[in-house]
Order: sequence, then C-alpha cells, then structure tokens
Amino acid sequence: MWRLKNQKKKETADSPSSSPTAPSVDSAVMGSGQTHFTYEELEDITEGFSKQNILGEGGFGCVYKGKLKDGKLVAVKQLKVGSGQGDREFKAEVEIISRVHHRHLVSLVGYCIADSERLLIYEYVPNQTLEHHLHGKGRPVLEWARRVRIAIGSAKGLAYLHEDCHPKIIHRDIKSANILLDDEFEVQVADFGLAKVNDTTQTHVSTRVMGTFGYLAPEYAQSGQLTDRSDVFSFGVVLLELITGRKPVDRNQPLGEESLVGWARPLLKKAIETGDFSELVDRRLEKHYVKNEVFRMIETAAACVRYSGPKRPRMVQVLRALDSEGDMGDICNGIKVGQSSACDDSGQNHSVIKDVGSIGRGGMVVSGVRVVTRLMVDAYHNRHEGKKAERRI
Repeated sequence: MWRLKNQKKKETADSPSSSPTAPSVDSAVMGSGQTHFTYEELEDITEGFSKQNILGEGGFGCVYKGKLKDGKLVAVKQLKVGSGQGDREFKAEVEIISRVHHRHLVSLVGYCIADSERLLIYEYVPNQTLEHHLHGKGRPVLEWARRVRIAIGSAKGLAYLHEDCHPKIIHRDIKSANILLDDEFEVQVADFGLAKVNDTTQTHVSTRVMGTFGYLAPEYAQSGQLTDRSDVFSFGVVLLELITGRKPVDRNQPLGEESLVGWARPLLKKAIETGDFSELVDRRLEKHYVKNEVFRMIETAAACVRYSGPKRPRMVQVLRALDSEGDMGDICNGIKVGQSSACDDSGQNHSVIKDVGSIGRGGMVVSGVRVVTRLMVDAYHNRHEGKKAERRI
C-alpha cells in the first residue's frame, strides 16, 4: 500500500496523483484506469511486431514503435514469453508507473494481458536515448548546455521517486539507455520494470542483484542490499558519462581503465583538489562549456560514486547541487576529499575474478549472487601490479 505525498511549492506538471492508497497488484493491473489493449490491436499498431519497428531490446524483451488509430505514436514493450521475471516485471511496472505522474518520468498509456503475453504501452519519446546521443556512432557532439539540462531533468525525476512517493521507489536500473529524450532534449526517465518499493521503516531492501553492469553500486552488487543511495551511485555514473563522454565499461580502453568509475576516481580527486579537470572533460566539446558548471557536476559525480553508500548524498541534495549556484556543502555531507574510501580491499574480490569476462561483455543486464563490479576488478589489478589498493576521494 502506498500513496503519493501532496507536494508544496511544486510545479503543476510535477504534481503527483491524488490517489491516497494503492490496491493490490492484481487490482492495480486490472483497475488502474489505464487503457486495456487486446493482443490483436497491438499486433496491428506495430505491423505484426515488425523488426523494422524495434526501438530497443533488453533483458526482458523488445520495445516496438506503434501508431494508434488516432495517429498517436506509442512504444510497446513486449515481455519475453516464459521469462522467469516476466510476470513480476509486468506487475511491478504497471503498479508503479500507473501511479507515478511527473514530467520527467515516462507515462504509461496502457497494457495488455493475453494468455502468456504481457505488454506495456508507453507514450512515445521521439529522440532516442542519452546513450544514443553520447555514444552512438556518427552522432554530433552533445553540447554542454544540453548535458546540464539532461542531468537536472533526470535528477528531478529520481528525486521525485525517492522523496515524494510513499513508500519511496528505488529505480534499480538507472543508466543512460533509460534516459529518453524528446525533440527539445527534455528528459523522461524510463523502464521501471526493475523498481523496488521501499517502506520507510526499512534501512534497505535485500533482493536478487539486478541492474546493468558498470552502473551497480558496490554494496548492492556484493550483498544485494538495496537503498536509495544505490540509485545515487548509478546516477553518478551517468554524470561521469556526461562529463567525460566515455561509456561506463569500455573493453577497448587500456587494461585497468575499462571501468569509467575506476578510471575517473583519481582524476576526480585531482580536479577537486586543484581545479584542473582537463583530463576528465569530454575533449569533443573543445572547451565549449561553462567551467563552473563542469566543476559543479564533477563535485556532484564524485559525491555520488563514493564507495560507502551512507556517505553518498540523497537525490534531493544532488538536484540542489546541479540546479543552483549555492554552496556545495550540501552535496559533501561534511566529507572532504580523501575521507571516503574508494575501494574496500577485503580480500574477497579475487574469488569471483574469473566471472568478469562473461559478465562484463557488452554491458549486459545481470542478475544473481555472484556479481562483480569494476571496482572489485580494479582492486584486483592494483594488488596484482603492486599498487596501493585503496584510492581515496
């Protein structure tokens, strides 16, 4: 059971729905007020789920572009038949999205239940994803002003999930591929299928590890303990993508530099201590950026990717840091550079090092207990090369 807080001094477009309570999952699916579609209708609007209409494919199925009879474009997410997580994914997504209304979160148009088929119909967001614009081959350079606006819009959506939903909603799969952009480069955060509802009386949710390699918070990957600060870590990786233009995991980089977080940590420390961020910032920008905005985003990213979850800021603090010219003390939580351990060299990491090759390939969605993060890989390399295993930010 959950409700949405009445927000004060909020933009009308950001206001939550006024539903005081939530029904059970089944009644949420069947009585959420969303439009029900038949499977035949969805076949028709996607032209038989044509390959030409595929917008993307993830761990649970494909997303197709469709056109309703009134001409409205939609995105149809078809969950894989027989997927072990299919029903849970579907019910979680319908229950959550049907009650979440915010201009920076994707809107649910309808759903379909037909025998073993489970489909979700979303409002179509026409301008692809942040991943596409940052990392797509042959794409023009994403200008700095748009990067800042994308960061702020995404932070607004996530802060709403964490602070204004009761119980709070932990997204669990924050990544550049789940940040959709419209023609004006306004953000809508997508894919709530992995989201978890967290009662405020709980310090964390213990759950199977799911998410995308390169974005997983270390405590979540190692123990399955999920908190809102796990989303903050993932968002920090997205900020690093915006700053550097690099992918979260890039196997084409030199050994030891494949992980964006691992590569960036010493450079973040240097930038904050000296003000020199020349080695961090995306060279494709050719210095066409506002220096104080870059430095502000660097400080925010460094705070978000702290190894210790409790030492990371809340999303509302992240939003304030990105969207204001005020003091950055709020984002620091009183922690100075060097006071948050970058990696816990506990000796347990190389017991799973052999799993890296299969898990890391392609940045795929991963699940299970034996998950390894690049932080753990970096610690292994540091021990192997005789370097200090603990870096500090």
